[in-house]
Amino acid sequence: MRNLFNFLRSKSFLIQIGLALVVSIVLIFVMLNWLNSTTNHGEFVEVPDFSKMSVMDMRKAVEEADLRYEVLDSANYNPDYPRFSIIEQNPQAGNKVKENRKIYFTVNPSGYKKVTIPKIIQVTQRNAKSMLRAVGLDVQRVIYIDELGKDMVYSIKYKGKVIHPGDKLPKTSKIELICGNGKISDRAQIKADSE
Repeated sequence: MRNLFNFLRSKSFLIQIGLALVVSIVLIFVMLNWLNSTTNHGEFVEVPDFSKMSVMDMRKAVEEADLRYEVLDSANYNPDYPRFSIIEQNPQAGNKVKENRKIYFTVNPSGYKKVTIPKIIQVTQRNAKSMLRAVGLDVQRVIYIDELGKDMVYSIKYKGKVIHPGDKLPKTSKIELICGNGKISDRAQIKADSE
């Protein structure tokens, strides 16, 4: 025990402790300077506004700002933005970020995705409209024909052409419903009378 106390008070022990402290301080100083230089501590880049830019223009702007990018899946089509342009970005424009930071982009697709026309033949006009709205289609007009089923859907038209349940149309397309007016046509009446 006495030898331990003598060693702890000895000149060689104190020199070793002093050297260890000096080496630790130098290592810490070097490490902090290295971190500052590699992480660009205190150096920030302001994120530009990429909104409505084409993907090609966005790539150039990202490189000029010393940033990186990743394009996420396309969003639902937004008619307020050009096709294949940037709809959203994260982080937002104006934020301060480190150089080489990755910016995430959402791109406007070329148009509305296509939806399937539901089975609305022999369904009431009211139910047919609800079913069409549920898939993202609009009823532009209802045309009535002489058919016994009042407000019953007999056919569907898009841009003047007859279409069928199961066909696909771009979302938000406007279609026409051909419905019965509750009257029987003269030809059908003649046929029914002759039987």
